[in-house]
Amino acid sequence: MSYALVGDVGGTNARLALCTVETGEIAQAKTYSGLEFDSLEAVIRQYLAEHQLEVQSACIAIACPVTEDWVAMTNHTWAFSIKEMKANLGFSHLEVINDFTAVSMAIPMLTDADVLQFGGGKAQKDKPIAVYGAGTGLGVAHLVHVNRRWVSLPGEGGHVDFAPNSEEEDIILEVLRAEVGHVSAERVLSGPGLVNLYRAIVKADHRSPEKLAPKDITERALADSCTDCRRALSLFCVIMGRFGGNLALNLGTFGGVYIAGGIVPRFMEFFKASGFRTAFEDKGRFKDYVREIPVFMITHAQPGLLGAGAHLRQMLGMHL
Repeated sequence: MSYALVGDVGGTNARLALCTVETGEIAQAKTYSGLEFDSLEAVIRQYLAEHQLEVQSACIAIACPVTEDWVAMTNHTWAFSIKEMKANLGFSHLEVINDFTAVSMAIPMLTDADVLQFGGGKAQKDKPIAVYGAGTGLGVAHLVHVNRRWVSLPGEGGHVDFAPNSEEEDIILEVLRAEVGHVSAERVLSGPGLVNLYRAIVKADHRSPEKLAPKDITERALADSCTDCRRALSLFCVIMGRFGGNLALNLGTFGGVYIAGGIVPRFMEFFKASGFRTAFEDKGRFKDYVREIPVFMITHAQPGLLGAGAHLRQMLGMHL
């Protein structure tokens, strides 16, 4: 059985694992603190030494734009040349892709046990797919099926304009616009975005907001100990729905809209009971069009590693 190396590298940790080339199965995952190593190459060497393995192919998903040979991480000091690293490690094949590209490539590999569905009908086979996830920022990608291959369409969809569609949301936009100028979707759909929502709600009422972290707002909302926090979290869910519905309209994503990890799994029960799905379908004359489109929450523990493996296997000529 042949193995490839797969990685999911964020600003804090680097997760490495082995991918069975024939099946795409992920095994032997291990997380390393990025702060303890001078380079990504050093982490890879450490992992391979621990497993006493020689691998020929690797795919690393990384949290920064990957446009050319030189890769410099946004939230870390690591920077490297893909060509050089490939030569140094003796790989015959090395792919470096954006972390959200990897998450989107994981979708064809997911089973029913790896997702939770929020409304809509059945996902249609080989139709376009959208994936988005609110965490430190707001990541967006689309996935289309062309000539028996899946093609991930990355982009910076998190930075489109925040599009309010209620009086409450209009007020939020007004408060935030005065502070930051251009109010993108990411300014409200992310960890810092949740804080922005809370602050805007309080400021709109001519009161002074407390200095809260996203975690504080979620905890207070769930404990029902702070009306402002509960309103902020409710609004977050509604705006997540509106944004997801917009993605569905953009590309007719009858293959489904997928929500990737980050924030939402921390308040699943609250999310289930929220106005998310109503807002997703709130598209006026196109309500019936989006009503059939399913939304799934990815519950798989390692979609980045799974997707890095899927991307690599497809590059090696396999059909997912």
